[in-house]
Order: sequence, then structure tokens, then C-alpha cells
Amino acid sequence: MIFWLGIAALIVCLLSLFVHNLFVQMAIFLVLSAVLLLLTRPFVEKFVIKKDEKVITNAYSIIGQKAKVIKSMDPVTKLGQIKVGTETWTAKTSNDVLLQEGDIVKVEAIDGVKAIISKF
Repeated sequence: MIFWLGIAALIVCLLSLFVHNLFVQMAIFLVLSAVLLLLTRPFVEKFVIKKDEKVITNAYSIIGQKAKVIKSMDPVTKLGQIKVGTETWTAKTSNDVLLQEGDIVKVEAIDGVKAIISKF
């Protein structure tokens, strides 16, 4: 935005050599600024501003990834452990299925400090 205001100011600066009326210079600056901003807005929105891109970080970055069960699900607590990449997580299944060590699962969600998983 400031770039286009600077361009409009530069053009008005050059025009001030020929137009000596201050009100006319201000009017030209306002019109040029508005035109430059309105004409370039679609370009900026298309190539620069990306609204749909969200960077997922921390714990939520494992959602959707494959994991390996490294500690079988306890029948009483329905909790076990999985390994996602290099991280070990306490996990519980989304459908109360007891998974065994070595099973491959998918991380569906995060609930506090536990990964919610389902059989892959």
C-alpha cells in the first residue's frame, strides 16, 4: 500500500513543476493513490495474500500422519503408546478397538496430551 502512495507522490512531485496550485496537486495525489490501489488489489490478492494457507505447528502437525503402536492398548484404561516420527505419544483409539504392538495407525485428532488414533 505504501509503495503505491509513494509512486503517486513521485508523479505529483514531477507534475508540481507544471502545476503550481496546491489543491490541484493534492487532488491529483488522492485520485492517483486511489486508482493505483484499486487497480493493483486483485493482483496482490491473487499472488501475494494466500488466505487458505495455514501453517500447522506443534502437536497438531501430527494429525493425519501414520504411527506405529509401540505399547499395546490397556484393556482397562484403553490407553497405549504410539511413535510418530521420533516422538512418542500416549494414545487412545477413537472406536475402543484394542490395538496391539506393531499395528500401524492414523492420528485422527489431539485431545489434551493424548493422540486419538484409528486403525490404518
